[in-house]
Amino acid sequence: MHKKLFIPGPTEVRQDILDAQSTPLIGHRMKAFTELYTGIIKKLTDLLETKGFITVLTASGTALMEGAIRNCVSNDVLCCTYGAFSERWHKIAKQCDKNADAITLDWGKSVKPEMIEEKLKSKKYEAVTVVQNETSTGVRPPIEAIAEVMKKYPDVMFLVDTVSSLMGDKVEIDKLGIDVCLTSSQKAFALPPGLAVGIISEKALKKAETVKGRGHYLDFVGIKDYFDKKGQTPSTPAITLMYALDKQLDKIKAEGMDNRYKRHCDMARYVQDWAKKNFSLFAEPGYESVTVTCINNTKKISVADLNTELGKRGFAISNGYGKLKEETFRIAHMGDLTLDEIKELINNISEILKI
Repeated sequence: MHKKLFIPGPTEVRQDILDAQSTPLIGHRMKAFTELYTGIIKKLTDLLETKGFITVLTASGTALMEGAIRNCVSNDVLCCTYGAFSERWHKIAKQCDKNADAITLDWGKSVKPEMIEEKLKSKKYEAVTVVQNETSTGVRPPIEAIAEVMKKYPDVMFLVDTVSSLMGDKVEIDKLGIDVCLTSSQKAFALPPGLAVGIISEKALKKAETVKGRGHYLDFVGIKDYFDKKGQTPSTPAITLMYALDKQLDKIKAEGMDNRYKRHCDMARYVQDWAKKNFSLFAEPGYESVTVTCINNTKKISVADLNTELGKRGFAISNGYGKLKEETFRIAHMGDLTLDEIKELINNISEILKI
């Protein structure tokens, strides 16, 4: 029996999107692929209302976390860390031999604009990394207010991970002045894993031209040059996933971005109201995610046993991430899930727990 996924990735994928992957293959150097890929980039550009350069790579979002560091940082970078994935970006920066300082906060807390400004006043950094939606903790930092601080430092690259939020939460990339915005296909896009989407500003591309050791696969300059000349990706893409993405972008357009955002807000509100009534939220008050809720296990339930029982009913949620396992549990409300499906899940959890 299929378990409907209410986990923060991979998310539930609708059957027509899965079916799109069975479209007969084409060569990735054929005109047909150029038409498919340039069409995808045009649809993304329109939906995201951006003037940035967009690339869709066959990779996970982690690849673009590394790509952002390799292309936009020669030496000094400031990483904001407050959960597993923001810590991962700091680790990546160090593994790329950069001088990576960190604003280190307890999991569940949110980085604040004034914390970043204090650091930027004290030292010249080339870039700041922010995870806009921390999947491990259900925290959404105030990206809009952080953007206002970043605008005071126009020479500093603003690198933002929206892996578990873009296409679910409202992220106005150009308005916020984000230089590299990265995401993955298996979260709010409601697609299978395997594609990473990067939106790269002109400023970031110019910076990349000055940075040595950008590598090969994730070289933003090379990727853009190849696209400009051929309308394709330099390396072999996951063509079947591109078919699915193309179809899904049409469905997202039909729903409308504002409607999609409202649906995510409605789902988040429902889950979080239930969680506050019966448990408590792990995220710092006022900084709750729009796409995933992390819930304190105040009743000391066995999250593993709850998931086993949910599995028998055709549902799956997530245990706490890493060190938060059994201390918290997570319910994702992202992608193509509906409020009715969320209500059905919550009703089943309440029945199992007798609350």
